[in-house]
Amino acid sequence: MKNISMIKKALLSRMIFLSDEVLIKKMFKVRMGYSLNLDNPKTFNEKLQWLKLNDRKDYYTNLVDKYEAKKHVAKLIGKEYIIPTLGIYDNFNDIDFTKLPDQFVIKCTHDSGGLAVIKDKKKMDIKKVKKKINKSLKRNFYYNYREWPYKNVKPRIIVEQYMEDCDAGELVDYKIMCFNGKAKMIFTCTERFGDGLKVTFFDLDWNKLPFTRHYPTSNKIIKKPKNLNKMIRFSEELSSGIPFVRMDWYEINGKLYFGEYTFFPGSGYEEFDPQSWDKKIGDWINLSIVEKGAK
Repeated sequence: MKNISMIKKALLSRMIFLSDEVLIKKMFKVRMGYSLNLDNPKTFNEKLQWLKLNDRKDYYTNLVDKYEAKKHVAKLIGKEYIIPTLGIYDNFNDIDFTKLPDQFVIKCTHDSGGLAVIKDKKKMDIKKVKKKINKSLKRNFYYNYREWPYKNVKPRIIVEQYMEDCDAGELVDYKIMCFNGKAKMIFTCTERFGDGLKVTFFDLDWNKLPFTRHYPTSNKIIKKPKNLNKMIRFSEELSSGIPFVRMDWYEINGKLYFGEYTFFPGSGYEEFDPQSWDKKIGDWINLSIVEKGAK
């Protein structure tokens, strides 16, 4: 296992020096099983790769910054839709845990996965949390899959209020897929801490759609959120002018809260079943509106 880990690290270190296009093409072939066509992309996954290379507006950086995005969204739709921030820090050692409540969430502003959910501060393994957060602070998430918006995000630590839905018993992620400011589809993420993540797709009227993307669909009844219409309306307002972006939301105890902007779900490397949906959803992305390399 140690040798495999060392080989993996060596390969990753070499990949950093590959150009964005070369790495994306290599990874796409391995992950998707067919060659990436950047000259005439057709599928959803292909078009996400094309957007990584060609749609590079500076303001996207603030939209993926977990702290700056909250400020941006609060200005547009109101701070009542923002999960309260308890602190923002450049260094883990700057956090005064004595001033934090018993429950909170600590995460990095610049990546995905660099977080810890603290349900009981007294039981928190501070050394373990510090190690995880500091490791994330040293990482530039852009280099993993060349998702350009993350390249210039300042690495910081944000501490947020812990949120829990009393009715559902878990936080359901509601994700609105928007195409040039128009919502077309929704999916939910559920059962993360059960028998494995379930991803279930719905149309805008909350009818379950007949396909999967990488993860199995849930067999449970997922209730239509009370704030669905508001989610859709806000998503369209916040995604205006962007060829494709996923707007993430939570509904907690009947109230709506913004989650984050996601430009490249699964980084564009997740298969559809049936595969025809990859092309169908890809048709909704209009690449002709993109001014290549525009800032």
